[in-house]
Amino acid sequence: MLRAFIHPLSVTAIGAVFIVLLMAVYPAETLNSSLRGLSIWWEVLFPALFPFFVISELLLGFGIVHFFGKLLDPLMRPLFRLPGIGGFVVTMGYISGYPVGARLTSQLWEQRLVNRAEGERLVAFTTTSDPIFLIGAVSVGFFQNAALAPVLAAAHYGGGFLIGLLMRFHDRRAPHTDEGKHAGEDRLHGIRRRSRLAEAIQAMHDARLLDGRDLGRLLQDSVQSALRLMIVVGGLVVFFSVVMEMLTHAGIVEALSEALRYLFGLVGMPKPLADASIFGLFEVTLGSRAAGTAGTGLMHQAAIAAWVLSWGGLSVHAQVASLLSRTDLRYKPFFLARLLHSFIALALVYALWGWLGPEA
Repeated sequence: MLRAFIHPLSVTAIGAVFIVLLMAVYPAETLNSSLRGLSIWWEVLFPALFPFFVISELLLGFGIVHFFGKLLDPLMRPLFRLPGIGGFVVTMGYISGYPVGARLTSQLWEQRLVNRAEGERLVAFTTTSDPIFLIGAVSVGFFQNAALAPVLAAAHYGGGFLIGLLMRFHDRRAPHTDEGKHAGEDRLHGIRRRSRLAEAIQAMHDARLLDGRDLGRLLQDSVQSALRLMIVVGGLVVFFSVVMEMLTHAGIVEALSEALRYLFGLVGMPKPLADASIFGLFEVTLGSRAAGTAGTGLMHQAAIAAWVLSWGGLSVHAQVASLLSRTDLRYKPFFLARLLHSFIALALVYALWGWLGPEA
């Protein structure tokens, strides 16, 4: 009976009821927090992300991403113990940001192009922020300091690369996918093998033919797809803005922040950044914005922002868990990789600040 009560779904249902009750008690605060989340989405996220979402869809339709993915083939197996087709997911994941890597990985798993161990390795280090969000939204929008972008990018993406190298040891006894069985990996049966560049061009050409849409239809579909993604992003920002406001009024955020302030004091970090960390625990946009406005010293603020970007927020975790639920890929390796990535990125900010920081 007790085990049924503490089932994750039961806990989620209880939490949802608790939030609804708080919304009924604090209707004005609920409306204001919704408007605040909507303002962040419209004034910062939409102009920073929407053009990039459209361009990324166009690149995919034209086959350009397949071109770069094929060029990355020789690096994937020795570095990450992944099949060459994983280069496409790495390219798209790092360009488009979370949760595109998880979505593409689940698609490869459904097509049996990766097995469970390879899929878990792949999704663990391809769930990152996209460059436009890191530069446009965080560095320029929240911190109002474009010179912060190099150190944030080096810490965030460098940490992701290190996670990829570490994840090659995940489930080491698992067999690797036999790439020779997949036509997409080797098209040259009985024909002299071509250069890597020629194969990349051929992959781009084949992807374009397979897509088959003309420029007008491709542009229209890209805009519609980007709008759908932006609505999802906006909905999550508004939802978690309300949740954080309700938890604040319930005293839960303050209790968590107070405990974190004590830990920050022990390690010599500014205590006000504890609030940004708690916000970032739930939602990456709210946490990054709080870090940018904390006013506790740019280096420490950037370190927390790198932590938030690399952790991803529970909103991103929820999206990834939903995508993985359709496969046999486990959530736990992804969770541990995000946690490790967040602290690696935080440490890299301090290590690289003298070379890449704005004050260097």
